[in-house]
Amino acid sequence: MTNIDYLPCVEIETEPDAPATASLIGLHGLGADGHDLAHLARALAIQRTIRWLFPHAPVRPVSLHGGVPMRSWYDIHGLDSGSQEDEAGLRTAAQHIEQLIQREIDRGIPSEQIFLCGFSQGGALALYTGLRFAKPLSGILALSTYLPMADQLASEASAANRHIPIFMAHGDQDTVLSLEMGEGSKDRLQALGYAVDFHRYAMAHRICTQEIADMGAWIQRLI
Repeated sequence: MTNIDYLPCVEIETEPDAPATASLIGLHGLGADGHDLAHLARALAIQRTIRWLFPHAPVRPVSLHGGVPMRSWYDIHGLDSGSQEDEAGLRTAAQHIEQLIQREIDRGIPSEQIFLCGFSQGGALALYTGLRFAKPLSGILALSTYLPMADQLASEASAANRHIPIFMAHGDQDTVLSLEMGEGSKDRLQALGYAVDFHRYAMAHRICTQEIADMGAWIQRLI
C-alpha cells in the first residue's frame, strides 16, 4: 500500500461530537499559511457539521519577489494576464489538493459534499483543481483571484464538474489582482458554460464582512 505524504493542514470540526457530513478545503494566498483562512470555519456560520481543512502550501522561491522563499502553491512570474504561468507547479499543487479531496471521500464524505475555497493564489488553485477533478464536487469559492491556464480549460475540463456552482468575489479597489482580471476570468468561465455567481465589493485585496455573509448564504443553499 502506498503511503501518501499529505499536505499539513489546520483541521477544524465545528461540532466535534457529531460526524462531519461535508468538507471545505480552504487554500490561502501567497506568503500566508493555513491559519490565514481558518477563521472562516466560525465566521461563515454554516448550519451543518462540516470538517474544515486549511492546508499549508510548501515553501518555495517565488520569481515575483526575486526568488525569496515563501509559502506558495506554485511559482508566480507576474500579476497581469500576459505573465508566464507555472504549469508544472500548478499541476503538482493540484495533485496535492486532489489527494486531500480523496482522503475526505475515504473518510466518508461524498464528493458532492466537498467544497473548494481559495483566496488570491489559493483561489486560482481552487479553480484549476476543481474544474479538472474527476468526481463531482459541491462548489468552488474563488476570492480575489483569476482563472489560471485559461486557454487549456476547454480541453482539460472534467465532465463531472461541468455544472459546478462557482462563487467569485473581487474588490473594486484591488491593486494586487485587478478587478478587470477577476471579471475577465468570470467572462471566460461563462463563455465555457459555467454558472458563475460574481460579487463585487468596495474593498482592496482582502475578504470583507459582507463577502463572508454572502459566502455563508451561498454554501448553506448548496449543502
